[in-house]
Amino acid sequence: MKNLKITVNGQVYDVTVEESSSTSAPVASAPAAPAAPAAAAPAPSSSDVKEVIASPMPGTIMTIEVNPGQKVKKGDNLLILEAMKMENEIVSPIDATVGQIMISKGDTVDSGTELLTLI
Repeated sequence: MKNLKITVNGQVYDVTVEESSSTSAPVASAPAAPAAPAAAAPAPSSSDVKEVIASPMPGTIMTIEVNPGQKVKKGDNLLILEAMKMENEIVSPIDATVGQIMISKGDTVDSGTELLTLI
């Protein structure tokens, strides 16, 4: 079992997820994102990371509303994740600076996929 912290519309939920054996066909993963441009901010070291924002559910990245180096406040929108034809706002759980963005618009992600870091 895994314990996860999920933020939905600014409300934080602690959930426990249990893996089960499934007989469904495996889902193909999304192709790797293209390399970041040379002008992109360097990836923060693991000691700099305050929070890793992970996908609370499987879905598709509709928009990324922040850039590396951008300061965000608790509750600010980070990105929009479409799941089951609903657009879900993924918001910052803390005041921080956006570190590395690990996804691109249009990417398909699974639950628990790391989306971005806050430093």
